[in-house]
Amino acid sequence: MTAARMSETRTSIIGALLVALGPISMALYTPAMPELVRAFHTSDSMIKLTLSLYFGGFAVSQLVAGSLSDAFGRRPVTIAFMGIYLVGSLLSAFAPTVHVLILGRLIQGIGASAGMTVSRAIVRDQFTGDKAAGIMNMIGIMLAVGPALGPTIGSVALGLAGWRSIFLVMLGFSAIACLIAYFFLLETTVPDRNKARVGPLLAAYRQVLTDIRFVSATLVVGGSVGVLYTLATILPFILIDKVGLTPLQYGIGMLMQSGMYFAGSVVARPLLSRFSARQLIAPGLLMIGIASIAVVVSLEFVPLGFLSVMGPVAVFAFGIAFIMPYMMTAAIAPFPHVAGTASALMGFMQMGSGLVGGLICAFIGQPVLAMATVIPALGCISIGSYIVYRAAIRANPLPEAEIANA
Repeated sequence: MTAARMSETRTSIIGALLVALGPISMALYTPAMPELVRAFHTSDSMIKLTLSLYFGGFAVSQLVAGSLSDAFGRRPVTIAFMGIYLVGSLLSAFAPTVHVLILGRLIQGIGASAGMTVSRAIVRDQFTGDKAAGIMNMIGIMLAVGPALGPTIGSVALGLAGWRSIFLVMLGFSAIACLIAYFFLLETTVPDRNKARVGPLLAAYRQVLTDIRFVSATLVVGGSVGVLYTLATILPFILIDKVGLTPLQYGIGMLMQSGMYFAGSVVARPLLSRFSARQLIAPGLLMIGIASIAVVVSLEFVPLGFLSVMGPVAVFAFGIAFIMPYMMTAAIAPFPHVAGTASALMGFMQMGSGLVGGLICAFIGQPVLAMATVIPALGCISIGSYIVYRAAIRANPLPEAEIANA
C-alpha cells in the first residue's frame, strides 16, 4: 500500500464511474435487441453474438489490463483502454452492417475491462480495512446497479430516438471516461515493467490462484453478482415474451432490482460505522439464501407475473449489497505487490460466472426453468464459498488485522 494520493471521496467517485462502464455498456442495449434484428435484417443469434463477444472481450481482457497496470501504472493503462472503448463506441454507433457492430462491441468490451480492474487496484494501492470497504461499497453499487440500470436508460433512448441513440449514449460515456482518466486519476502505484514479462506474470497468476482465500472470496462475489449478470440475459425473455411487458416497461421495471441494491447499500453504509464489514456478511448471505429458495417457490407455485419474478430478485439484490464491500476488499488484500493482477483475476472470475450462467441458461432453452435452476445454484455457490473462506482465514489469517477483523 502506498501513501494515499487521492482522497477517499475522489477515489470512490473515480472508481465507481470507471467500474460502471462495463456493466452499463453490457446491458444498455438489451431492450433494442429485437429492433437490431430488424434494422440489420439479420437473425436473433447474430445479435446475441454482439452481447456474447462483448462479455467475452470484457472478461478475458481484464487479465491483460490488470497486469499491464502493475507493470506500466494505473493511469496510462486506464487512459489507453478508455481510448479503445471510445473507438469501439464509434464503430458501434455508426455500424453499417451487423459484422461491424459485432466488431465494435468486441472492442468496447476490451476497452471497458480496465475500468473494472483499475478501480479496485487503486483502492488497494491506497487504503486497507474499513476505509477500503467503505470505498468498495460505492464501487459495488455501480458494479451491481449497472446491469439493472442499463436497460432502463436504453429503453428510454430507444423510445425517444431509435437504436443508434443507445450507442451515442455509450459514446458520451466513453468521452467522459477519457476525460476523467486524463485529468483526475493520479498514479497510485510504482510501475514495475518486469511484471509484464511472461515469467513473472505467470508466477503472479499462480500465486493468486493457488491461494484458497482469494479463490473462495472471489467465488462469494462471483456467485452473487453473477446472478445479476445472468439475469440480464434471461429477464428480457421472461418479462417481455412471457409476462408481456413492453421494452419501456421492462426497462423501468428493472429499477426494482437496482433500487433494492441501492437501498441495501444505503442501509449498509451507516452500519459500517457501528459494525465491521465482516459482520454484515451473515445477514447478506441469509437474504441471498432466502431469495434463492423464493425463486424456486415463486416460479413453481405462483402465477407468472412481474412481482413473482422480480420479488425474489429484489431480496437477492438487497443481500448482495451487504457482502460486496468486505469480500471485494478481502479477496485482493493478501496481494499488495500484484494488486492489479489479483483484481484482474477477480473480475475475470466474477464476469465469468455471469457468462457461464448465461450459457447454461441458453443451453436449458426455457427461460423460466433456467431462472429457477441457475439462480439458486449461484446463490448456493456464494454461501458455500464463504464457509470455505472462513475456514481458510482461520488457517491462514490475512496480513492486515483490520481487514481480517480478527
